Amino acid sequence: MRFYRRNALLMASLATFALAACHNTGQQASSASGERPVDEQRIVQSQKNEPGSWLTTGLTYSEDRYSLLDQINVDNAGKLGLAWSYDLDVNRAQEATPLMIDGVLYFSTAWSKVVALDAKTGKHLWTYDPEVPKDMGDKACCDVVNRGVAAWGDKIYVGSLDGRLIAIDRKTGKKVWSVVTVDQTKPYTITGAPRVVKGKVIIGNGGAEYGVRGYVTAYDAETGKQAWRFYTVPGDPSKGFEGDYLKAAAKTWHGKWWLAGGGGTAWDSMSYDPELNLLYVGTGNGSPWSRDIRSPGGGDNLYLSSIVAINPDNGQYVWHYQTTPGDDWDFTATAQMTLADIKIDGKVRKVLMQAPKNGFFYVLDRQTGKLISAKNFVPQTWTTGIDMKTGRPIETPEARYKPGKPFVGSPGAYAAHNWHPMSFSHKTGLVYIPTMEIPVKYVADAKYKYHPRAWNLGVNFAQAGLPDDFDARKALVKTQKGRLIAWDPVNQREVWRVEHSNPANGGVVSTAGNVVFQGLANGRFTAYDARNGHKLWEFPTGMGILAAPITYSIDGQQYVSVLVGWGSGYGLTTGFGEEQAGARNAPRRLLTFTLGGKATLPPVAKDVEQRVDLSPEKTWTAAQIQQGREAFSANCSRCHGEAAVGNKVLPDLRYSGALTSADTFKMIVIDGALKDNGMVSFSSRLTPAEADTIRGYISHEARRYWEYQDKKKKN
Repeated sequence: MRFYRRNALLMASLATFALAACHNTGQQASSASGERPVDEQRIVQSQKNEPGSWLTTGLTYSEDRYSLLDQINVDNAGKLGLAWSYDLDVNRAQEATPLMIDGVLYFSTAWSKVVALDAKTGKHLWTYDPEVPKDMGDKACCDVVNRGVAAWGDKIYVGSLDGRLIAIDRKTGKKVWSVVTVDQTKPYTITGAPRVVKGKVIIGNGGAEYGVRGYVTAYDAETGKQAWRFYTVPGDPSKGFEGDYLKAAAKTWHGKWWLAGGGGTAWDSMSYDPELNLLYVGTGNGSPWSRDIRSPGGGDNLYLSSIVAINPDNGQYVWHYQTTPGDDWDFTATAQMTLADIKIDGKVRKVLMQAPKNGFFYVLDRQTGKLISAKNFVPQTWTTGIDMKTGRPIETPEARYKPGKPFVGSPGAYAAHNWHPMSFSHKTGLVYIPTMEIPVKYVADAKYKYHPRAWNLGVNFAQAGLPDDFDARKALVKTQKGRLIAWDPVNQREVWRVEHSNPANGGVVSTAGNVVFQGLANGRFTAYDARNGHKLWEFPTGMGILAAPITYSIDGQQYVSVLVGWGSGYGLTTGFGEEQAGARNAPRRLLTFTLGGKATLPPVAKDVEQRVDLSPEKTWTAAQIQQGREAFSANCSRCHGEAAVGNKVLPDLRYSGALTSADTFKMIVIDGALKDNGMVSFSSRLTPAEADTIRGYISHEARRYWEYQDKKKKN
């Protein structure tokens, strides 16, 4: 098979580099060199003119995350070592892809901070802190993360968790302008990286789990003035529609969907084709998840879980493809979209490729949105395949869960492939995808009632949650699988796979040296042979990795950098993964590697949990404990772990001293005594009596767990 660049310019660049020296480092920047403006021409021509740079989050507008650098290759990757490390001042998950521009690394961290470092030495240049209020953590479905920054002209752009888009001077780290891009009275957040197209900074938002209406907005890169806004789902029909495409979409919705927003948030992926002048946006799940609640009577609910093509000049709709009509399962289409020119059936096709949460690998004609092919890349239970005539999934009868009729879905809401970036190698023709197999039991919430600033899913995970037996829980964990797969997009087949001990693992980058880099949940940063998956090298980082690495070159030397820091949605809600490396207070870091690197990391101290005296000041009835279990699942589990199982990010509540005092527990949960630490008051959702049933449930779980541990030690 043959693979083609997206345009003649990039095809020429490949030819140029094929004739270059064996170990390509290209035209490189010097360390912390003079700045040059970033614009469209520079980004489009970066693979030809400066393959050692990383100018936009996906490396190119095509979002292929494939580097032409080959100084590090399959023959010498085993000689990699740590060049330098930089400790961060936040102890939450790290998901960002850094940029490397003119010798400087720019990246975001948890709480939407932005850091600039000398890319050769790791020397700190500046940090910008948007000072996001800590109570914003309660609005974030999946940790207080940020996936990256954008660059244009002499500025760096970041979307803050509390809904601002901020322009920062690249040289000084000072704010240039800031705009509020969401209604801050509603539970919107921003965690995704902006993109800049034709002088417009484009940003989406998140919050569909809580109840919002999704959209993307474009702002002038120099002034911050709004250029256009594209809504992804229709609003209240009585107020009119913002475009004919929304009027058409409204026909696929029923009931009063707009009261809970509808969802469809564009919280992560975008890509851009300069030749076709099309911006591609991936949209998210419905609000709430359950279609029976969201849109009684059914319907496709456009444009949920869709890939939408937009004219970036004016924000006008061009075409769409919906991966999951009438989404019921949180099967967002927000995974990375990669553009490429590929020869299929003897014809070169301009394609868009996506491997979203629903488990199918899609190849679309990116000019028209027409489906070319689709094949499941993980085992799945919700369909029997895709109807190639209609492009629609052929759903199994039991997939639409109903009250009294739960459905065990695989993949589930955690996804077959989530936001963790994949990579398309133009050398091997393979797409490298970090995948997960985590079945989820969907139980319809017969008592659903909308609650502002709370999860509004229409799914009762307390009834669907972990078994009480601890050995059964361990057995359940072992059924969850994670792997890196190499996928042939032309023939829609798996070529090789690497099994991982934890389902949730980091994003990837591939290189012309036939190396694929990936970080793992067990705290190992790894290099694989892109041709067959053989492990070439690994480095113990001391903590689980979620973010995707980048590779760059300075002064003729190739480097690989990755952010290290566990957490995110899976890390917070499932604390029972023993393969999650690191300790709760272990430093989050940026690590940078090169051939012959000699730096080392200090050892990571283990978590030491001290049991508290749970001699009860009162006892709780079985009914109260069950009430507490349901209240904990609905309000607490998204941060403190389902079934009160602690994680590697936030305090394990089973060891909390607050369990011993009703007054202290009330001060924290109801009065908001720890608001400045991110633990907000739940007085709008819980009465003091209900909060105390949560205390009883956690205490009950703590005793059970300690008794289980003691029994194991005796045996």
